Amino acid sequence: MKVSYFPGCTLKTKATDLNEYTFKTAEALGVTLEEIENWQCCGGVFTMAKDEVATKLSSVRALKEAFAKEQPLMTVCSACHNVIKQTNHAMQTDKEFAAKVNRYMADTPYEGEAQVYHYLELLRDVVGFDAVKEKVSDVLKGKKIAAYYGCLLLRPGKVMQMDDPENPTIMEDFIRAIGATPVVYAKRNECCGGYIAMESPSLAKKNSQGVVENAKAQGAEMIITACPLCKYNLIKNGADIPVVYFTELLAIALGIKEDTHE
Repeated sequence: MKVSYFPGCTLKTKATDLNEYTFKTAEALGVTLEEIENWQCCGGVFTMAKDEVATKLSSVRALKEAFAKEQPLMTVCSACHNVIKQTNHAMQTDKEFAAKVNRYMADTPYEGEAQVYHYLELLRDVVGFDAVKEKVSDVLKGKKIAAYYGCLLLRPGKVMQMDDPENPTIMEDFIRAIGATPVVYAKRNECCGGYIAMESPSLAKKNSQGVVENAKAQGAEMIITACPLCKYNLIKNGADIPVVYFTELLAIALGIKEDTHE
C-alpha cells in the first residue's frame, strides 16, 4: 500500500536515524511511503489560540495533499503527529477556524477528510502486529524493554484517539510483536521535562532521571520512544541504559540493522 508521509524538521536534521528506519521497515512490511512534496515545519506545537491560523497552514497543506492522492497521512515524530492530528480535528469540528484556514488557502476547501496515522497505529491497525510478528526473527527474545510514551503521543486523548492516555498498551504490544518483553512502569507516560529544559534545567533533569530510574527499577534494559525531544532529554540527563527509537528496534527485529546494544 502507498501512504503519504510527513517527516518533519527534526527527522531531517538531528533524528535522521528515526527517518531512515521508518522508511526501511515500512518497505520491508509492504508499505511504500511517499514523502509530502514541499512540506514545511508542522509548527512545533499546537497553539490553542483560536485566532492563530498561520502556524497551522503547513499541516493543512500536508493533509490536503494526502487526501487529494486518496492516501492516509502518516507521521512518526510525536510532536509532528500531535500538531497534525489536532489541526485535522480542528478542521473537522471548528467551523470558524476551518473557514479562516480555507480563506488563506484560496483553493479547494478542506474540511478534515484525511485519515491520519502515527506509524505505531499503522503497524497495529493496518499492517497488523500479528503480521509484524510473522516477519521478525527472535534476535530480541528475552530483551526487557520499557516503552516511553511521553506527553504528546497520546494527549489530548479525545483528539489523538491512539490509546488510553492513562493506561496505554500500543507500545507494549509492539514490543511483544518484535519478540521482546515489555516492561510496564509508572512513569511511562509522564513528562521528561523537555519543554522546561531552558527555563528549569534542574527540574527537567529530575523528570528525566525519574523516568529512567523507574523503568530500571522494574527491570528494563532499554527504553524506546517515538519522540526526538524525549530521547534527547533522557540521554542528556544521564540515562545509563540505551534509549532508542522504536523504529530502530523494529529494524533489528526485521534483520535490517545489526543489534549493537548488547
